Amino acid sequence: MKPEESTLLTIVAESALERSLVAELDRLGVSGYTISDARGRGRRGRRSSGWEHSGNIRVEVLCDGETATRIAQLLREQYARDFAMTTWRQAVTQE
Repeated sequence: MKPEESTLLTIVAESALERSLVAELDRLGVSGYTISDARGRGRRGRRSSGWEHSGNIRVEVLCDGETATRIAQLLREQYARDFAMTTWRQAVTQE
């Protein structure tokens, strides 16, 4: 398998958004992602994963840079003002 350059977009958001985020990723044509429970502390305070409605999820998407930009822009426009959320991206090599 030949190494391939990709973008890893990581989203940490309220778990209540999981269904909406999955629907948005599907709508944008994302072929795969990984979702896991997340907990920690950030600008909006400490979050635990003990309660489904108050915990966080971590969504990781491997995609091209353009798709990562479209996803991040959509999240900023549609969700970031009303929900605890952060995103970051990094260049990765898929083996």
